[in-house]
Amino acid sequence: MNPSGSWLRSVEQTVAGFGYDLIDCERSGHGLLRIYIDRIPGQVYDTGPGESITVDDCERVTRQLQYVLEVDACDYSRLEVSSPGLDRPLKKPADFVRFAGGEVEITLKLVFQGRKKYRGVLQAEGEGWQLIFNDGKQDQVLGFTLDEIREARLVPVVNFKKSRGRSAEEGAASGDGQETGGREE
Repeated sequence: MNPSGSWLRSVEQTVAGFGYDLIDCERSGHGLLRIYIDRIPGQVYDTGPGESITVDDCERVTRQLQYVLEVDACDYSRLEVSSPGLDRPLKKPADFVRFAGGEVEITLKLVFQGRKKYRGVLQAEGEGWQLIFNDGKQDQVLGFTLDEIREARLVPVVNFKKSRGRSAEEGAASGDGQETGGREE
């Protein structure tokens, strides 16, 4: 088998070659190799429009990686390629730039004012970053550098109403009981 860095370089090159962003790679017990990818804003993809990774994106990368990893003699028994999820980790400086203005949760390496975890709005501040958060009384500002962060993740924003094909009023007008979960009241 080639050195472990070889397969990782191959994964990076393959993912980048398709125009995706490699978020993370994990190797775990029983030969599982897990790859997280994301779309790059503004890029056009053959698998369809949108900024969110699709099943077709993952399938496309999986098929290519199966060939590449075989050539590299990478020892794995199962390959998973997926989106980074709604709580996407922020790992690279470019991730922080991309998601500035969004709500994130950060974990500091060292305790600051009695805690390590903070949740708020991410903003760029000169050479560093700041998090605007509410301590229960008022808004506070936490300035930090990326070296001070152990982990950072997006705070998931889920809008179930947006995903519905039609509004509750349209469902009521058609008489299908959608607005009551299918029950007649």
